[in-house]
Amino acid sequence: MAKPPGAVTVDAPPLRTAWGPEASVPALVSSLRGARSRLTVRPAREGGWRLIAPDRISALAGQAKAEKGTPWPQPLVSHYARYFRDGNRTAYEGLVAARQQRLTRAVVMAAIQGADSGEGWLDEVIDGAYLLCEQSSWSWAAHDDVYTHTGEVVPDRSRPYLDLGAGEVVAQLAWLDHILGDDLDHRAPGLRKRLRLEAHERVIRPFLDRLDWHWLGLDGDVHNWNPWIHSNIITAALLLVDDAGLQATVIARCIEGLDRFLASIPADGAIDEGFAYWWNGAGRALEGLALFEEAAGLDPDLPVVRALVAFPGSMHLGDSWFLNVADGPARAAGSLPWDMLHTWAGRFGDPETVTLAAALTRAEPDPASGLGRVLTSLTQLGRTCARSEPSKRAQMRPSWVTWLPSVQIMLARQTPGSTKGFTLAAKGGHNGEHHNHRDVGSVVVAMDGIPLLVDAGQPTYTAQTFGPDRYKIRAMQSGWHNVPAPFGLEQGTGREFAASVLQEPTPGEPTLALGLGLAYGLGHAEQWIRTSLLNREAGTVVIDDRWNLPSPPPDGTHDVDITYLVAGTVRLGQDATATITPEGIPTVAGGRGVKLRWKPATAVVLVDEWHLDDPLLGDIWGEKLTRLRFRMPSDNRASGAFTLTLEATHEH
Repeated sequence: MAKPPGAVTVDAPPLRTAWGPEASVPALVSSLRGARSRLTVRPAREGGWRLIAPDRISALAGQAKAEKGTPWPQPLVSHYARYFRDGNRTAYEGLVAARQQRLTRAVVMAAIQGADSGEGWLDEVIDGAYLLCEQSSWSWAAHDDVYTHTGEVVPDRSRPYLDLGAGEVVAQLAWLDHILGDDLDHRAPGLRKRLRLEAHERVIRPFLDRLDWHWLGLDGDVHNWNPWIHSNIITAALLLVDDAGLQATVIARCIEGLDRFLASIPADGAIDEGFAYWWNGAGRALEGLALFEEAAGLDPDLPVVRALVAFPGSMHLGDSWFLNVADGPARAAGSLPWDMLHTWAGRFGDPETVTLAAALTRAEPDPASGLGRVLTSLTQLGRTCARSEPSKRAQMRPSWVTWLPSVQIMLARQTPGSTKGFTLAAKGGHNGEHHNHRDVGSVVVAMDGIPLLVDAGQPTYTAQTFGPDRYKIRAMQSGWHNVPAPFGLEQGTGREFAASVLQEPTPGEPTLALGLGLAYGLGHAEQWIRTSLLNREAGTVVIDDRWNLPSPPPDGTHDVDITYLVAGTVRLGQDATATITPEGIPTVAGGRGVKLRWKPATAVVLVDEWHLDDPLLGDIWGEKLTRLRFRMPSDNRASGAFTLTLEATHEH
């Protein structure tokens, strides 16, 4: 099929360049012959599942037993329509997720207990799988284009929308078919035929027939949907497509799609969507490549893949805290498949990432991560991830300065190889990044691995999140990030609202100097210069702002503010000082805080409390975040300087 006019061509596709003719459809027909027999995840009838230790599924089994025999979660059209009526996404997506997580638990129980156990787990799987087949749409309402095309708020089964949700459903059905297929044939003849029919009509055919899916990246804009969906389609093609020619055609198209994603990755392996979206972007690509390697024997050991594996560790602050740019929480979700990263890091000889992944891997996989991730984790049986003692905390990567030029992010650590002391993160970049927040020039400062000058992160998604009013959401605004506000201005949106790097950090000098003027639409970048540095010997962080401003624009004010968003408890002191302690941050039991000093001391400090009623934000930060706005005195507005210095306090 010809690509649409204007499609961007990848000059050196990493996978196809490395694999050559072996990535062609005829070669794949041959190499994929017998692929299912080579997969590490094995069917239940082979018996290995019964060897899984009970403590690896204790919570999963307890919930599965409690819910078995109760009504299944039932997403209704009224839930689906809410997104189009009032912007609520969670009413529908929450029920869909609950249904799929229950099915994941049932599949694991059926595999471990065996179809002949008499406990009814296979019937639970059959019911859950059939409910998904009967579900009118596999896409999430927020993604479906039915309303845009017709003004209707109910799914149109004749126009299936291939999105993240559809990819997750088809992969789940593919995995359960692989694990329990023979038992399904015996217990519910015809179900596997239905699974294949639905997979073909809702996923395989739309994938092959249409080239206007935005996530294909044919327009050059490649984001996390690309690897997430392509990797799920690889799973579906391997496990639910029986025609060898069709299977090879689908997978060849997926390789082409993943190549567009990998070709978009900069040499430093940075992801502009940040740590959280790495897992549902780069992490999904790694999973798809690992599965494909098992199936076809083609080695994905490429420089870009190695760079991607290193990225999560470079964003680590301490324990489960990570630098959260864009739409991402500051604390890593509990469902992340760290064992997957551990396997890749071990393969590539990256001991720091191995240590980090081992420390954060949970003994029991979380059904919220998806059936494929759960089955893969359980199949490993702990042999690839030596788990840490409960008291052991995840450690830093050993280098004390990390610089990712593609996204203009610096992380500087006071103590190499440890969370102890300061960690300073400073970010340039631009405001056209994927899942962008207006955060050009922002800083995050952690003490002993706990962030205290913070980025609030991602609130609960609604229709507003990805609509024209996105930047009316407080968490996305520059006014609620750790950046200046010359003339009270918000930063602009788009690639042109960017930072200019004036000084790059080096191993000997962890200093990042940025020109920020263009982020606010000022005349040139150096009308506002921010320099962020970590003084390792003195044990201080210094953030220095200097500016030379024109007259206030019509949409501005006469005020010049510099904002810092604070987690924990703030106490203003005398003589231009304040202290921040981690009191009030959930799961943080004491610890050192930081003392702030600023010059000029005549800056007025305005304090705003943000009481968090959003559960995603409240679970991470507690009841509130505090904004400190330093308002410059009248003689320090048009041209001036402001310096904030942070030093450690004693244990609180």
